[in-house]
Order: sequence, then structure tokens, then C-alpha cells
Amino acid sequence: MKYRRLGGCGLDISAIGLGGMAMTSIYFPADEAETIATVHAALDAGLNFIDTSDAYAGGKNEEMFGRALKGGYRDKAVLATKFGNLGGRADGRPEYVIEACEKSLKRLDMDVIDVYFQHRVDKDVPIEDTVGAMAKLVEQGKVRYLGLSEAGPDTIRSAAAVHPICALQTEYSLWTRFVEDDILPLCRDLGIGFVAYSPLGRGMLTGAIAGFDSLAENDRRKDHPRFQQGNIEKNVKIVQPLNAIAKEKGCTTPQLALAWLLHQGDDIVPIPGTRQTRHVLENMAAADIALTRDEVDRIGAAVQPEAVSGTRYPEKQLDSLGI
Repeated sequence: MKYRRLGGCGLDISAIGLGGMAMTSIYFPADEAETIATVHAALDAGLNFIDTSDAYAGGKNEEMFGRALKGGYRDKAVLATKFGNLGGRADGRPEYVIEACEKSLKRLDMDVIDVYFQHRVDKDVPIEDTVGAMAKLVEQGKVRYLGLSEAGPDTIRSAAAVHPICALQTEYSLWTRFVEDDILPLCRDLGIGFVAYSPLGRGMLTGAIAGFDSLAENDRRKDHPRFQQGNIEKNVKIVQPLNAIAKEKGCTTPQLALAWLLHQGDDIVPIPGTRQTRHVLENMAAADIALTRDEVDRIGAAVQPEAVSGTRYPEKQLDSLGI
């Protein structure tokens, strides 16, 4: 496995991480034994960066990872979790930061969190106050490094002035590239690493989604405009050219999408989510795919983000992004 330095915090993490959200029942029912076996296979194969949140399945995701990392596996993992995303509203109050961290540590059954992210920025609380409280957790030894998620440029600058920010976690993929305009350049100026979530477009860039009927009955993606009827059919067609390029390259479509993302900079770490061992190992292998400049450009041109139908989140959640 290849490794990358996460920002300026000195952490060397696997070039491909593991996003935990779908490892409990969100998109479709999850089997914990299968999920934990996947986590163990990934760690045994050299993947070491795992991302979860107290918002995933009401804390059950953290509890699952707490069980998965028993028996020596904790030493193999750089564990990140998040706080402050409360069902469509954010909470960045200093007292809540402390409370949330204590609850996460209890659910994870751990003494320290490696990277602690603010999941969503609270527009009603100065970021200096929130990060100030997060910094106290570092001083107390409960958290090693700090991160932000879906934060805007002004917030990132203000937060970094209070305490070093190890990483920013924001959506980034072939069909979602808004971070290239000002977010990525700012992170690079400030020495902040970039964790790309939904690097496979919530499954759209895997080539496995043929239309609305591909989604399970209770699949959360049905709430997302890009996956709703009228949009999903158009979006399936937009990403189809990737299948042909992947075949030429001798890799899978998701591997191609991840390889493209890795070639956008050595400071980028994608965290695709999967609960199946074969998929996590395939994802990890994307780090070994070499692309020429022409191939990177061709892949980038094959999917046009401006042609994607529908917003990346439901309308009620858009106001909490980029603050």
C-alpha cells in the first residue's frame, strides 16, 4: 500500500482510506460480521485510515468500529470521527464539542481519537470558539489532530489561525469538482490535507447503477436530487464513458475514478465506502494505477460536472455547506 502525509500534522496514512458511513444500514441493510471482516481485511492489507462520525446510524457506526478495532487492530488504524451534524442542523458550541467527544470515545471504547472533524460548521457559533474547544481536547490528550468538513474559505482561514488544522474533508469526485476553484488551493497554501469523501459519487461512478430501480427500497440516496427519477437516468448516461476507458486501461470503473482523483495531488486521500472485502481490496489497488497526463485529462473530460442533473444534497441541507 502506498502512503501519503496528511497535511502538516505528520500522519502518514494510506493513499486510499475507508469511509464508514455505509458500513451500517444507510443505503441498504448491513451485516456486522461481514463489515468487520472487511475492516480487518483492509487493515491487514495496509489500509490504515478509517473515517466515521457520531451522526452515522445514530452513533451505531462508531460502536461498530469500536468492536472492529479490538484485538490489536486499533494499533493498525488512524481513526477519524466527526461531531456536530445533528439531523440537518449543526452544533459548534464549545460545551457541545466536549460533550460530543466524550460520547464518541465511549462508543468507540477508546482513549484517543486520531483526527477529530467538525462535521458541519455552525453558522451561529464563531469558528474560533468551536476550534478553541477542539484544541482543548488536544491539550487533554483525547484528540491528536483537528479537521473540518464542508467548510468554506473564510472558516478555514479563521480556524487555522486558532489551531493547526490537519485536514479538510469535503466531497470531491469526477462529477463533483467545485473544490478545485478555491478550496483546494487554499488548503495547499495553509498546509492542510484533503480527505475526499464520496469519491465514487455515492456509487454512481462505479458503473453499477443502471437507474432508479438499482436503489433499494429504503436507500437514503433516493432523497438526493441526483438519484431521483428524472435526474438519475441522465446521470447514468453521463458517467457511462468511464466504463469504456476503464476497459481499455485494464481496470474497473471505480478504480479508474479513484486513480484520477489520486492524480489530482499527493495531498488528496479518497475514502470510498464499502462493506465487501473484495471491493475494499479493489479500491486499494487503485493507488497502484499509473496515469499519463493525457489519460488524466481524457478521464476528466469524459465526465462533465456541469452536465450533472440535480444538486448533490437535498435543498434543506445545502444551507449547511460551505459556511
